[in-house]
Amino acid sequence: MPLKSRITGTGSYVPEKVLDNFDLEKKVDTSDEWIIERTGIRERRIAESAETTSDLSLEASKKALQAAGVKPKEIDLIIVATMTGDMPMPSTASILQRKLGAKNAGAFDLNAACSGFLYGLSVADNFVKAGTFKKILLVGAEVMSKFIDWKDRTTCVLFGDGAGAVVLEATSGKRGILSTHIYSDGNLWDFICLPGGGSEHPPSLKTIKNRMHFVKMKGNETFKVAVRTLEKLVINTLKVNNVKPSELAMLIPHQANLRIISATAKRLKLSMSRVAINLDRYGNTSSASIPIALDEVVRDGRIRNGEYILLEAFGSGLTWASALIKW
Repeated sequence: MPLKSRITGTGSYVPEKVLDNFDLEKKVDTSDEWIIERTGIRERRIAESAETTSDLSLEASKKALQAAGVKPKEIDLIIVATMTGDMPMPSTASILQRKLGAKNAGAFDLNAACSGFLYGLSVADNFVKAGTFKKILLVGAEVMSKFIDWKDRTTCVLFGDGAGAVVLEATSGKRGILSTHIYSDGNLWDFICLPGGGSEHPPSLKTIKNRMHFVKMKGNETFKVAVRTLEKLVINTLKVNNVKPSELAMLIPHQANLRIISATAKRLKLSMSRVAINLDRYGNTSSASIPIALDEVVRDGRIRNGEYILLEAFGSGLTWASALIKW
């Protein structure tokens, strides 16, 4: 039987500090009712000023390694999916490698925004299938709160901080990742972006004054594209694997907006009891949202060996991605 990769351990971590909608009412012109009606978010976790993306990654990684029964020195490769790394260089993955003591691992970051974890899963899966690596640590982690304009009520209500991690190992059995699918449409790059700080708009007094180092988002346009794109994506992913929607045990979507998630579930004719939801507690944690939700359903015993689970995400780029797993 051909080699495939299987998730053998999961872990997650969120900061202790809670910021609920009533706290936001004191900061910007918004309301608890308005936020819940449009997004489904009630609260989110916010990192302390000294907490970094690698700090959150470390805590999630330790839990994933423990669950997998794998020691840091056994890891061959570390991939961190993030757009809010500790610094432009070195990679957050390299910093995480040092903190973990994973001295035998290669390490790099990957940025596909909210689709980052699934892009990373696709990369890791193909490394394993090619026989390049046997044990890979994949992390999705963000400290979004440090890149949000707290004067912009359209974006500051959406995001939170957190990290999720998985260990992938080679297997020749029937269980594991069946397929991954990644896509992008760069023509729509400006729907969600953070314009300042790169080579196009390097840091300057002008970029700071114009608040270019914060996330900008065209919410209505993004919502419409996301609903259409994700509906097609999930159906095609199942079709490629000859799996019927009714055979799915769990849908684990990116936690951006409850209305988008509900529309996708409706297209699959899935009851919401078979959909992993945590955005009410954590908000949109970008690349961390899927691995956090996956860790929660695994630890709660909501998925069993041999069941099909579908992961899907949509984010800046614009990017979108999916994965079908036989757990």
